[in-house]
Order: sequence, then C-alpha cells, then structure tokens
Amino acid sequence: MISIITASYNNGSTIVKTIESILNQSQLDFEFIIIDGNSNDNTVDIIKTYETNFKNKKISFKWISEPDNGIYEAWNKGIKLANRQWVCFIGTDDILMKDYIKTYSKFIENNNNLEYISSIVHVIKNDKIIRVIDEGWDWDLFKRNMDIGHVGSLHNMNLYKRLGLYDERLKIVGDYDLLLRAKNTLKAGYINKLTVRMGADGISSNNLLLALKETKYIKIKHKTVSKLQSNIDLLIMFSKVILNRIKLYSDFNKY
Repeated sequence: MISIITASYNNGSTIVKTIESILNQSQLDFEFIIIDGNSNDNTVDIIKTYETNFKNKKISFKWISEPDNGIYEAWNKGIKLANRQWVCFIGTDDILMKDYIKTYSKFIENNNNLEYISSIVHVIKNDKIIRVIDEGWDWDLFKRNMDIGHVGSLHNMNLYKRLGLYDERLKIVGDYDLLLRAKNTLKAGYINKLTVRMGADGISSNNLLLALKETKYIKIKHKTVSKLQSNIDLLIMFSKVILNRIKLYSDFNKY
C-alpha cells in the first residue's frame, strides 16, 4: 500500500536512526526505497549492511547510488521505482513513529479517494522540540505558506498522474510547488496524530534565502497570490524565521 522513499547524500552520521525507525515498524506491509546521490562517505556501506535485515523481515528494500542533481531528481527516481499506490518521503535525519505505517494504512482504508494525507510532525533540534506542525491542508492558508507537515505525508500515485513529477530545477521548495499546482482542487486528508520526528537540519533550514526566493517565484508562477502579496509574505516569513532563531539561540544559552 505504501512506498517510503529516502534521498541521501553523505548522511552516514544520521541515516542509521532513520533506517532503524523504518525497519522497526509495527506493521510491515510496505516497501522502502533509498536513492543515494553517489555518497563518498560511509552512507552506502551502511545501506548495504541493512539489506539482510529487511530481507529477514520480508520488507521490500531497493536502493541505488548514482550522481543526481538534487533531492527532487532523487524523489522522481524513487517514484518511478515505487510499486505501491501511496508514497511518502523521509529525510535521513527524520524518525518515523513505530505505528506510522499502521496509522496511515488504517486511515487509507476509510479514505482511499484522497490524493494527499498529512499528520502531526515534531521538528527536533538537539533532542528538543522546536516546532509542532499540527494543521491540516487548507487552501486559503496553503496558497500563502507551506504550513503543513510534508515530511512523512502520503501522496497517491494518481496525484502525479494528474500534476506531473517534481520540478528538478527547484532546490528547496519542489514539494510546495507540486501541491500548489492543484490549487483548491487537491483532495486532502489529515490525521490528528504524531507520526514523524523531523530533524531541523534539513536542506531548507540551511538555505533560508534560497527557500524564500523559490517560494516567491512559484507563488507568482502559479498565480496563487499577487506579486505584492508574495513580497509581503516573504518579508513576514523572513522576520518569523529570524525571530525564531534568535529565541532558539537565547534558550540554548540559558543552560
């Protein structure tokens, strides 16, 4: 029913916890695909050591390692390899809750007409929760900001047939771009339960200016808001991020 896709590149220091959280799911009827970008650290060696573990649990496990042009090319490769109706994307510093597959599978049984399903995500830094993403998809909010927990959310294969794959020219916000294409026609669902602990050191958090620039570009491209509103949203988001970073730095320096 579900394909889990992970893009990796030189993530030997974090990928073990991610793989372990997938391997130790309470329900095992899923497949796991790793698309590695030709890592030159120990990432591939780690991936190889887990082949037997997945085989012993009878979990379909596929992986490739070859050069790519970024995360969205890797995701597109993963989608093309996937054999299940639903796909999700997990980063190499993200951890799935033990009942992730069970929770989503049960929800799908009663809501199989949907294209996209999200849930609660905790954003973690240094083992502390720095943000809780706990809102479902709402077009009036989403057209201005990516305010849902995309990590671990499910995408029906029919969504890609309708909208196409990820734009590989984008480096940070290709996931937002894809869902904006649907505008208010997206058939979205929400599970009010924590399913993923997301590492805060992902690519978008480390490339703030590029993320904001790409966000402005795709909102104007898809005509979800006016150019003026897009500029206002950019300034608001930039201010929030800077204030949050100042607060986070201040909190850590109290100890």
